[in-house]
Amino acid sequence: MNRPVEVTHRAATRLAEAGLPSPGADARHLVAHAMGMEVSRMLMADEVTEAQRVELEAILRRRLAGEPVQHIVGRAAFRYTEVAVGPGVFIPRPETELLVDLALQLLARRPAGRRRVVELCAGSGAITRSLATELGGLELHAIELSPRAHAYLETNLEGLGVDIRLGDMADAFGDLDAAVDLVVVNPPYVPDVLRGSLPLDVSHDPEEALFSGADGLDALRVVSGVARRLLVPGGWLLSEHDETQRDAVLDLFTEAGFVDVTDVDDLTGRPRYVRARQPDVAGLPRE
Repeated sequence: MNRPVEVTHRAATRLAEAGLPSPGADARHLVAHAMGMEVSRMLMADEVTEAQRVELEAILRRRLAGEPVQHIVGRAAFRYTEVAVGPGVFIPRPETELLVDLALQLLARRPAGRRRVVELCAGSGAITRSLATELGGLELHAIELSPRAHAYLETNLEGLGVDIRLGDMADAFGDLDAAVDLVVVNPPYVPDVLRGSLPLDVSHDPEEALFSGADGLDALRVVSGVARRLLVPGGWLLSEHDETQRDAVLDLFTEAGFVDVTDVDDLTGRPRYVRARQPDVAGLPRE
């Protein structure tokens, strides 16, 4: 009864009875973590030792108390990689993976030498890490305001040649004004009125990565100004937003002077991403 598959089934049952989402996946990751191995190896192991069962019980209690699995195991899966996460940094969500797809599509159309990217509100650096590992020939820059999140950003982007900065995006990258081909961002966008009513897992994310004023658009207003300052003519801005903000976000970026402002649905058909282009100037080709 101590085979990994049996122990995992019992753990999943406890998580499901507690009403937690994804009990099966969570149980597999927690059992593997307690055994000190990857999930694929754990499932083929002969037995869970008594010491490993004690460790599993301790981390199961943490999960049952609402602590995210990613904080317990210290990492989060994102696209084809993993990033280190923990208290103080936003846990990347699957929805943001499509934002990377949109960025890759735009960058692939740009010629060599015109692939300079800035990520604002970079958090764990999951977006920039994916861009760095999935497409060559990029010049990458990332900024994060929170010192705690910035530490994870440095860890996750180490060795990738990314220009990493700590500071406020509002006045950052003055040395790159009118020189950036793509600005990408997953900003805070939750309205302040929802404080205290978010799911338990989300409540473990830092507040500064979630909430953004009365309508949830304060950060995006800053993003629009920063992107207008940084982008080359014909350059692009990509941002995630809440599904309820589609019309307000389209208006925001149109009024800021962007052109070709369009919204893109996520894989469930909900409006989730805005794409906007810096206006062209005479004599330069349209992208």
